[in-house]
Amino acid sequence: MMECKQGRCQVPRWMTSVLWAASIYCMAFSLVSICWPDQAFACTGLHATGHHPLVRMIGLLYLVFAMSCLFAARDPIRHWRLVLLCTIKTVAVILVAVITWWQDIIPPRLAILLVLDDLVWLIPFLMILWATVQAHLGRPPRYQEPLSIAEAASSYELSSGESLSVASQQQEIVLVFLRHFGCTFTRQLLRGLELLEAQASQRQARLVLVHMLQSGKELAYLGDRSGIARIADPYCELYRSFGLGKAGFWELFGPRVWLRGIVALIRGCGVGSIAGDGLQMPGVFLFHRDSIIASQPAQSAADLPDLEKLFRKTD
Repeated sequence: MMECKQGRCQVPRWMTSVLWAASIYCMAFSLVSICWPDQAFACTGLHATGHHPLVRMIGLLYLVFAMSCLFAARDPIRHWRLVLLCTIKTVAVILVAVITWWQDIIPPRLAILLVLDDLVWLIPFLMILWATVQAHLGRPPRYQEPLSIAEAASSYELSSGESLSVASQQQEIVLVFLRHFGCTFTRQLLRGLELLEAQASQRQARLVLVHMLQSGKELAYLGDRSGIARIADPYCELYRSFGLGKAGFWELFGPRVWLRGIVALIRGCGVGSIAGDGLQMPGVFLFHRDSIIASQPAQSAADLPDLEKLFRKTD
């Protein structure tokens, strides 16, 4: 986990070292290709004689990648677009090597060299990009211990004015912790909000939404559904108190997420800009008298509330 202070993340040294190494490597290859094109591919058993312009053009491309890595090394997280450019180049070379070898255009020796050569850089580049996702989309958690359930319930207020603790003394609360408002699954959930409210009312429970925006900013996303009680939790402290953490790669991009995402898009839910913590996982809890009666933490970003199943846990 990177340490972030005042919006700036402290970049691990290995990221800078990898980009420096990639830059030096690309510069060396570029120099050889431009100045000594006949020797550029000598290790492959191929000869560049007669193809000097093509070899030198490849050398110039590698010079561009070298400069990109050199510039990105100053701050890999901030200059993630340059890292992405180099990652795309790396993936493209691997794919071209495999395809041309499969079609017997280049010998196996050259294909293996090309794949291994770029595979060395692909893994650290992907790790830098994933760290960028975590830095830009996920607010770093506060490092003190999370509040207890009772402390959190007393500290956070509903949009109607009373604390969560007081509200839970009066009746059961269905707490729906949302993902960010731009998420297609949050937009899908909001479309069915009236049904969720009706299901909660049938069990004499009160529906309460928990979101990650500053209080009042959620109204732009709720529209005519703004009558439902809400809790603003911009630092995700309430999320943490209820045991909801950050999503990993699988929870965000696993097969189930892709399949359900395609269905949601076909239904017109769409995707918006990130409004909240892009890595925060959602969940649903039945809460009464400062205690969790039943829980339904999401296993992936695509999981939506199932109140019938939630209430069955209490029967």
